[in-house]
Amino acid sequence: MSSPHSQYDSAYFLQHLRTLALAIRSSVGTTLRESPPDALAAMRGERGGDMIYQLDEHAEEVLLDYCVHWGQEVPFALVAEGIESGAMFSFPPHSDPSRLAFTLIADPIDGTRGLMYGKRSAWTLLGIAPPPAPGGLPTLADIQIALQGELPTPRAALTDMVWAVRGAGVQAETHDLRTGESIRFTPHPSGATTLVGGFAGVVKFFPGTKAGAVQLEEQLFDELLGPPSTNSPQVFDDEYISSGGQLYELMVGHDRFIADLRPLLLDKTGRKTGLCAHPYDLSTALVAQEAGVIVTDGTGNPLSAPLDTTTPVAWIGYANAELRQQIEPVLLRLVDALPRS
Repeated sequence: MSSPHSQYDSAYFLQHLRTLALAIRSSVGTTLRESPPDALAAMRGERGGDMIYQLDEHAEEVLLDYCVHWGQEVPFALVAEGIESGAMFSFPPHSDPSRLAFTLIADPIDGTRGLMYGKRSAWTLLGIAPPPAPGGLPTLADIQIALQGELPTPRAALTDMVWAVRGAGVQAETHDLRTGESIRFTPHPSGATTLVGGFAGVVKFFPGTKAGAVQLEEQLFDELLGPPSTNSPQVFDDEYISSGGQLYELMVGHDRFIADLRPLLLDKTGRKTGLCAHPYDLSTALVAQEAGVIVTDGTGNPLSAPLDTTTPVAWIGYANAELRQQIEPVLLRLVDALPRS
């Protein structure tokens, strides 16, 4: 990254991201063990692009405290879900914009809804991009280093952390929460060349655009697979309410195809929804890409949304190039035929 502080290398950033992710995991874990689900699920209002729950606030405090200390080493910009007004902040405050070393984009807890009820892991998502330039923000395409750390449920014994530097591949490790042992592993996306017998789907988390997503999904699979030869399902669906979690499922071979097209779908009133993914939700797409997953926007182009908290992001993930070659032409034709507001 070209900046007044380009002497800071990838190892420097990864050490900070790792320390921050572990601090959030520790704080969130303590909170989960000490508070009942109904307390964690108390709504605190919409901030920074999404509804914020009490559990989110614990992670945000860790993030902001860490940024205060990191900013004493080097000035930088922060973009994060949950930050009041969704603005970009600098650390230290009121830093000279021309002296900022980098942009940190963060989602302290991606997947809060599942985690606060103890249903499923959430993820801390962290990405490093160049600093803001005069007249423009860096984009998802500019992220050079990314790390996502699993936030496990209180019953979990193992938890993963995955990270990547652009062009250098992916690295990962599993942490044993009982012993403290860490075991390295390499994520491998599925090499299957068919959706039959695998997990795949179009995102339909919440009421509003659910009907449109289901209709699109049915049309897509009908064209790709035709009618099933038996009563057994051809494709399995897994609605993991976490973009980072979905990217992880693609990179470790659990899912073969995911399309989150909520920004392109109309609700039953004929309006587009604001309840969709934002840039911080895709801040670790680089990790999946370095693992071999193909990630595009909703039109088949590279992700390029500006690093803010408001831009709606549609995205598509394919486990490999063969699946993309089969699915993308049909999917994009169906997307192009969607009703417009």
